[in-house]
Amino acid sequence: MSATINRRRFIATAASAGTMPFLPRSASAQGAWPTRNIRMICSYPAGGQTDLLARAFGEFIAKQVGKTVVIENKAGASGAIGAQEVARAEPDGHTILCSILTTYIMNRVTIKNPGYDMDRDLTLVSVIPGAGLPLIASPKTGVKTLEDFVAFARKNGKVNFGTYSAGSAPHMTINELNKQYGLTIEPVHYRGEAPMWTGLMEGTLDVAMGSYTAAQPVLQSDRGVVFAVHSKKVDAIPAIKTLPEQGATAKFFTVSGFTGWALPKATPQPIVDRPAGLCVAANNDPKVKEVLATFVLEPALGFKDTNALYQRELPVWLEAAQSLGLEPA
Repeated sequence: MSATINRRRFIATAASAGTMPFLPRSASAQGAWPTRNIRMICSYPAGGQTDLLARAFGEFIAKQVGKTVVIENKAGASGAIGAQEVARAEPDGHTILCSILTTYIMNRVTIKNPGYDMDRDLTLVSVIPGAGLPLIASPKTGVKTLEDFVAFARKNGKVNFGTYSAGSAPHMTINELNKQYGLTIEPVHYRGEAPMWTGLMEGTLDVAMGSYTAAQPVLQSDRGVVFAVHSKKVDAIPAIKTLPEQGATAKFFTVSGFTGWALPKATPQPIVDRPAGLCVAANNDPKVKEVLATFVLEPALGFKDTNALYQRELPVWLEAAQSLGLEPA
């Protein structure tokens, strides 16, 4: 009797199960994320711009989803170490990369084997478009416009133009200006912005280029004059024209880079959409707004706009980087 009842129950259960639609993993995951704490891998050191953005956005996301967002700084190899870890993580949305354009684009040119392939291993979720980078001259040069700078470079032959690293945006700017105006400027590479701006203040450099925020010691001490901005105007110095507005024609002067978040490539789209939407919502958070204002950054973009920007800027950055002729390390 018991065996007959159990057999009938099994058959009935199997039949009813057969009428239920099959739910793919991504469909069930759509409403489940996150099911545990989130690791946000910041591929640059603690205390820097990328880290502060990761913490501000991570704190907002944590409050919205009711889970802890743990920020882990995995710096090194221009962000490649952190990117490798996220690329190899489970594609379930619980391990997120926070990094910059160097990691997402430039490493494929400057590093022989970065250990990950951006287009194969990672999906961009949301990005924060970069700010305009000011070009600042020492007062002794008398440079106040791009035209002044070109004339100064032609007259003096040798110009000490500082960058914060080889392969950086300032390095590419020098290369593009050399090509357009027939100049022979040799970049002076530093390890970071702080020593570069110190070099300008001490008179070692004629010109340097970097972020408006990091350049404040130079500007506040009147030991530098902003004569141009790389690609887009900076609200705090609205009278300063961009390089294109002053006649520079390279495509590179139309892009500005970004900081952003990425997930492993196989992450289901419904899960990708959740943190993407939260990054956009975070734009209205007081702490996030404060950090964005500090670094003169634009609001975070959603998934669609993020990837449109990436596809638009990718070939321009690659062309400019490859024209430097750097040997991948």
